[in-house]
Parts: sequence; structure tokens; C-alpha cells
Amino acid sequence: MQRYICIHGHFYQPPRENPWLEAVELQGSAAPYHDWNERICFECYAPNARARLLDGDGRIDRIVSNYSRMSFNFGPTLLSWMKEKQPEIHEAIVEADKKSRERFSGHGSALAQAYNHMIMPLATTRDKHTQVVWGIRDFEARFGRKPEGMWLPECAADNESLDVLAQHGIKFTVLSPFQVARVRPLEGENEWQDANGAKIDPTMAYLVKLPEGRSIAVFFYDGPVSQAVAFEKLLTNGEAFAGRLLNAIDENRQHDQLIHIATDGESYGHHFQFGDMGLAYALHQIENSDRAKLSIYAEFLEKHPPTSEVEIHQPSAWSCSHGVERWRSDCGCNAGHEGWNQQWRKPLREALDELRDKLADFFETKAKEFLRDPWQAREDYISVILDRSPESVSKFFAAHEARKLSEGDRVTALRLLELQRHAMLMFTSCGWFFDEISGIETVQVIQYAARALQLATELGAENLEPRFLEVLEKAKSNIPEHQNGKVIYEKFVKPAVMTRETVGAHYAISSLFESYPDNAKIFSYTVVQEDRQVWTAGHAKLAMGRIKVTFDITQNSDVIIYGALYMGGHNLSCGVRFFQSQEKYDQFVTETRKAFESTDFAETIRVLDRHFGEPHYSLKNLFRDEQFKVLNQILTATREDIYNAYKSITDRYAPLMNFLNDIHVPPLQSLAPAAEFVINAELQKQFENGHPDTERVKSLIQAAQNTNAAIEKDALGFVIKKHFDRLSEEFLKSPEDLEILQRFSNSASLLPVLPLQVNLWKAQNIYDRLRGKFLPEIEERGGEKSGVWIDKFLTLGEQLGFHIERNSLQKAA
Repeated sequence: MQRYICIHGHFYQPPRENPWLEAVELQGSAAPYHDWNERICFECYAPNARARLLDGDGRIDRIVSNYSRMSFNFGPTLLSWMKEKQPEIHEAIVEADKKSRERFSGHGSALAQAYNHMIMPLATTRDKHTQVVWGIRDFEARFGRKPEGMWLPECAADNESLDVLAQHGIKFTVLSPFQVARVRPLEGENEWQDANGAKIDPTMAYLVKLPEGRSIAVFFYDGPVSQAVAFEKLLTNGEAFAGRLLNAIDENRQHDQLIHIATDGESYGHHFQFGDMGLAYALHQIENSDRAKLSIYAEFLEKHPPTSEVEIHQPSAWSCSHGVERWRSDCGCNAGHEGWNQQWRKPLREALDELRDKLADFFETKAKEFLRDPWQAREDYISVILDRSPESVSKFFAAHEARKLSEGDRVTALRLLELQRHAMLMFTSCGWFFDEISGIETVQVIQYAARALQLATELGAENLEPRFLEVLEKAKSNIPEHQNGKVIYEKFVKPAVMTRETVGAHYAISSLFESYPDNAKIFSYTVVQEDRQVWTAGHAKLAMGRIKVTFDITQNSDVIIYGALYMGGHNLSCGVRFFQSQEKYDQFVTETRKAFESTDFAETIRVLDRHFGEPHYSLKNLFRDEQFKVLNQILTATREDIYNAYKSITDRYAPLMNFLNDIHVPPLQSLAPAAEFVINAELQKQFENGHPDTERVKSLIQAAQNTNAAIEKDALGFVIKKHFDRLSEEFLKSPEDLEILQRFSNSASLLPVLPLQVNLWKAQNIYDRLRGKFLPEIEERGGEKSGVWIDKFLTLGEQLGFHIERNSLQKAA
């Protein structure tokens, strides 16, 4: 009998994009990374693309792709972010699927996923179809093939959801063993057998016969082993992980077996540090075992079609023991906040369901003016989401327009389709998964609702917001100050709503601190500068101008005028409004300039008030990334002043502090903050300038130890990571440059003395790449110069943690 093992990772993060900017803004909680997508990417998604296999001494023996040897799915919205922000990792994932086809009989490791993690049994039939179509089309665009399997968000399933998969050519999906109700052999007239409580053989594929005559194969993962990976720290030991999988083989079964598990992919590196290495070692152990072979679902299904059929619980999911109640009621499933309840889930679901239905009616009626079949157009709109080029948009309208549309009509049609996109994004499952309605995941889905409401109102629909808030008010928060969903909407959602005026204000304010080109890209907006005038008086600065602001996604645009007065520090006032006439614009410029030139800033502000009225904009209104950048500029002088003051103190008392250390007397506590600040600042500067002085770095670390100064490990580690990233990229461009190689080695020599573990992922990858491709060329050349290069290169490899075989290489050189 053949034995196979398959490890499936469900890699997914909720969409984090600002619904108005179509970009993930700075998230302070993810520091030192920009946002949580980036942080998890470097903790999990990237490491699994280039996983380390270690030798017996804990040194890197090989770097491999876990993705090419396992089964996986990625959320389409996550891959969309990754393609833009981390294209190298996106490409590595796509390439891994190609390589897996060579390994697994022409079948790829990647599965598709329903588009934006909507709980499918709670979706309308129409939304189910669009989610599956968008998931398939996104998959095809990325991986260049049709998907054979599809992951259902939270494994949430019912017969209609499975039937939709089957209708669109999906052959199989993966569910929890606790979702099975009963089972029976396909052949003969056998009675149904109760399978409740996971009483099912998880080592084979099963068939679900669907009401409309279709069918789909289902795999039920091994519950205990999956649980051990997700919650019992099995990944801390790759050998134990492999052993647990191999020991799941039942020698008494008389059929070929597939031992398979399914967990959140983030277990492999984010939830459990070095989980990617545990996975890599387990896959390596299994590959070298004579007890089982690695496989994936599609390959196993081709060789072993179902011999039994099942019926599943209707509906059910892998993370809720009450069906799918976690996403619509206070079922008891939660993240563990004692004393809290989740009664807010029901009114949130009701508010969004009602809004969805009203938006659907409006969309269908309004869109018929522009699109032959509005709902078919919505399904095909994924082609525009994937490629927003003018050519793609034109091709879409050529296929769907009800008549020859004007440019304005196209804008309206695109806005209607965007309304529907946000009406689906607002059902992303994470909005209900956790414990509190004011949590960032729930606020995110309510923001999608607010964006849909805004588009509907601008397109001429009745004002649906009052009724939406009436229902949302019933959703009570567990945090007294937040009260309910309506208050949360007013506090956290409404202020986030943006217009082209808001974008104009951002441009006006940020242009005081950085220079924009005449045609500037600001997130999902294009700003064309039609006129700009800047005046200065000492530290004060006045900017006035006229700009055309276009939302790239819908091509909707407006001309806006602005006036922004900066008076130093954080004191700034800005006004914007839509352009009315050249005469009024000229009058505004003349009056404002006259007041400013007389250095009467109070009068300048009064002039701005007369021309713009309310609201006023300030640094608070900048988008988060630009706000952080501007404040950094403003605070640079402040930080430098603090540094100089502390440096003066530490220099003055350094002899005393050294003396106290020599005679083992505790340092003066009053001097500790100054010493700590200076040491951390200097350490970071050493690596930021790209040429760290190794002796100075060592002395600073020694000083920290002598004074018990705490090293800011996260901040310093991030700075050092960036230093090694830059250095390795420089080396990759000029690998023969001995000076760069020596600088690289000098920096790497500091790794053993640093009081933290440095993320060398990129540096090690580049070294491994050069070791495989460039080193053989140098070896072949021979000669004294090649020998010097090889010696330094091998030393660098040892410093970076590689297993290096010196003798044969140096002899060849």
C-alpha cells in the first residue's frame, strides 16, 4: 500500500487597505515594520519561500522553497498587496507552484480561494458566484493555470456553496472532519453511517452529491495533528513534526492513505518563530523516509477517486462548533476576553445584510442605463480590478456597455461597480471573528460599508446612512466609552471618509515639506498641478494653487484650489474648495499674498477663512504615512537637541561612570536615561550611515553592558536588517568588487557581539544565490586574485551562518 503526506497552509490576512486610498497606511502597532502585512510577510511568507535547512551544527546547509513541496492557498487580496509591495516574494510563490507541477504529476501546489474571505453560507447566491468567479480569475491571472481546488474561507460550507464551486469547474475543497454528518460507500446499497464527532477516515477523498445533480470531492484533514501544529507548539521540532505525521499512518488500513493536515499558514513563522524551518525540516525528513511520499490533493485525487460519499452539516465551519454562528450571533466562540459578550455580531450582520440588499436594488436599476447585464458585468469586473490600465477598461466596456458610453458615463458605471466591490468587502469574515465591535477588523468592514454608502449617495441613491446607523446602534460595545456601533461609526469611521477635497488638502499641506512633480501620484489619486505660487517670510511659508484631482480607479475628477500657511513647528492652516472661476481664484491669490507679504499672519488666516470657510485642515489631516514623514522632519531638530544635551552629560561624567564600573559600584540611576538614549542613538547611526565602525560598535555595546543600558532591540534590529539588505544588494550588483565584499564581511563580523538576533534573510538569500551561480565561475578562472576572493567569500558565508566546505574549494582555487 502507498502512503502519502500532504501539508496544507491557508495563508491569509484580512484586507487592510484604506477604502479611499486603496493602500495600507502606516500601522504603529506593527513597528518597526510599516504595517502588519509587511511584518507578517517578513516573518512568514518570505521565509517559507526561502526556508533554511540546517546541518547538525545549526548552520545553513541548503535554502529551499516550502511552497513547492506543500499544498497552499493565498488570499487574493493579500497577493494583490504582495505583488505591489513585495513583488520578489509574490514571484517566488508563483514560481513554487510551477516547480510543484514537475514534482506532483503535473498538478500545482496552489489552491484558489473565494475572493475576499466572505463566509459563503451566509452570502447571497449571487455573491457566492461572484466570490468564486473572482477567486478563479485572480488565480488564473497569477498562476497561469486553472485551479483544481478552492479553499472556502473558514472552511465554511453548505451544499449551495459546494454546488457553486462545482458549477465553476472546481474539483475539490478541504474541510474539517467535524463538518461531516454521515458517510457510506458509493458502491452497493449500504446504509448511511453516523460520522458526527469526526468519526471518519481522513486518509481518503470523499464525494458530496449535490441537489442539482453535480458533485464535488472533499478532503477532511487530520484533526489531532492539525491541532498540534496550530496550538501545541509541534513546530518547535521539525523531526517531531515529521514523526507525528508519519505515525498518523494506520498500518491496519488496506487502502492507499493520504495523511494530510490544514492550518493557518501563518503558523509557519508568524505565530511560531522559526516555524518555517520546522516545516522545511519535516518536509525534508519525509522526503528521505521510506514510509511515505509527499503529495498534494490534486495528485492524490487523480490517482485515488472517491469510493465513499458524505453529507456535511448544513452549514458548518472549521472555527465554530455552532455551524456558522460565529459570524452572526453570540454563539460562545471568541478569543477569550472574560466578561465580554458578542451580542453585537447579530445587529452588525443585520445592518450589513439590509444595506447590501438596498445597494443591490439601486445598482441593478441604475446600472441598466450603462451595462447590458449589470450582474454579469460585476462578475467580469475582476478583469479591471486585476488590470486598471486604459486598455483593460476599454476592453471591459466593449464587452458590457449597453450603448456607446461617453467618458462621463464610463465614470458612473465604474463607480457603480466599485460600490458593489465594497459591498462585498464589507462581509470579510474577520469583522465578526474577534471579541469586540471596536476592534480594527470590525472597524475595517464598517469602513467598507461607509465607502459603499458614500458612492451610493453620490450616484443619486436615497440616503441610506440613517437607517444603517439605526440598526448598527443596537450593536453594543463591551467597552463603555465606545457605547455602540453608531458611536463607533461616528468616532472611527466617519472621520476616515475622504473626498477629493481631502486629497487636495493633503497635497497642499505635504507640498510645503516636499516637492511634487507637475503630475503626482498620491496613493490611488493623480494630482495635476495647474498653477502654484509659493512665498516665504523667515520660517513661514505660504503655498497657493489650483490642482486637478483624479481618482484613478473610477477616473472621477475635480479642479480644486488651495491655500496653505505654515508658521513653523506644528502650526499650520489650510483651506481647499472646488474651483469656481478664474476671477475668484485670482482675487484669492492677490488678497492672500498681500496679507502674507506684510507678515501679518493673523490677517492671512482671516483671508483664508473668508475664501474657504470651514473646515480648516492641519497636520492632523495628512494621510498617516505623510504625517509621519512630516513630523519626522519637524522633530529632527528636537531630537538632535536632546541628543546633544544628553551627549554633553554622558561625556562629562564618563570618567566617573567608568570608575564606578571598575570598582563594581552600581551606576548613578539619574545618569542612566541619558546614557541609554546616547548609546541607542549612536548604535543606530552607525548602521544607518552604511559604514559602521566595528570598534566603535563594540565599545558602545560594552558601554551598554557597563551601565545596564537597555538596547532598543526592535528598532536597532530593523536598522541593522536594512543595512545588511542594502549591503547585500550592492554586493549582488558588483560581486567581484573586493572592497564591497570586505565591507560586507566587516559588518558580518559584528553579528556575534550584537545583543540581538538580526534578520539576515535577504543577505543570506543573495549569498546563496552567488554561491550557486557566481562562485563556480570564480573557481574556474583560478589564479591568485580568484583565491583571495574565494577566501573572503567563504569567510563571509561562515559569518552569515552557512555550512562551508573550505578544503575542496580553496584547493580548486
